Amino acid sequence: MVDDPYATLGVQRNASDEDIRRAFRKLAKELHPDITKGNEERFKKVSSAYEILGDAEKRRAYDRGEIDGRGDPRHAGFRQYARSARAGAGAGATGFDEFSFGDIFSDVFGGAARNGGARANFTAKGQDVRYTLEVDFLEAAVGATKRVTLPQSGMLDLAVPAGVTDGQVLRLRGKGQRGIGGAEHGDALVEVRVRPHPQFKREDDDIVIEVPITIDEAVLGAKIEVPTISGRVQLAVPKGTSSGRTLRLKGKGIKSAGKAEAGDQLVNIRIVLPEKIDDTLAYFFSEWRQKNGYDSGRK
Repeated sequence: MVDDPYATLGVQRNASDEDIRRAFRKLAKELHPDITKGNEERFKKVSSAYEILGDAEKRRAYDRGEIDGRGDPRHAGFRQYARSARAGAGAGATGFDEFSFGDIFSDVFGGAARNGGARANFTAKGQDVRYTLEVDFLEAAVGATKRVTLPQSGMLDLAVPAGVTDGQVLRLRGKGQRGIGGAEHGDALVEVRVRPHPQFKREDDDIVIEVPITIDEAVLGAKIEVPTISGRVQLAVPKGTSSGRTLRLKGKGIKSAGKAEAGDQLVNIRIVLPEKIDDTLAYFFSEWRQKNGYDSGRK
């Protein structure tokens, strides 16, 4: 629903020209983006309302129901009026035409009126828009290009940088809402949401993973294959490795933008016994325990 410009400026329909000018001055000073952040949308509405009520012809046309709160014609017959009004602007116009936006902002913000007080073009940067983009864990870790659709800007290929974190916001300059009076577009702010991975977890730039090994690999040592974010690699498991020990793969973590080195991959070892303990294994350990019992540190 289009806003009523009288309600937007907070004045009655029978308000005088001076009442409207005074209301707009007050709101412009409170809401201007250069003074108070976060009020851009309301400032645009206030400015749009004054564009109608601050012009005698447009105000009369609005009061007669010929244009709406945006200044657009309510029926086809008014289009001729709209063209005539634009053609006649500055040529003997009266009322609010003598009081331009330039005059207001010169008074409110201390700027000098230009061109002898002629109507200045009002400009304002477009509003930023926010989106959410879900990416896989590995896409966030190593970087990816995602094709996304922005309602304001159509389809584009968005570069997701390597090492992007969950909740990080990517700024796409000029992909937001259109500016007013030819000003630059706003930006698109894309919040990244990273889906969890079934194996990998992230701690800063390190990758953490748990890897199971057999009892014989733990006792005798072994070379095993483990996954990393860049592919599978060989890991040397030292002889006598206990469950809970962490082995480090240097440089196999995340290489974040602006950092000289990548993080590491931390491999947490978990010893897994066979599902069935046969008689041979049981007899071996019973004999071994009698001769080689040791303190596990359990309290």
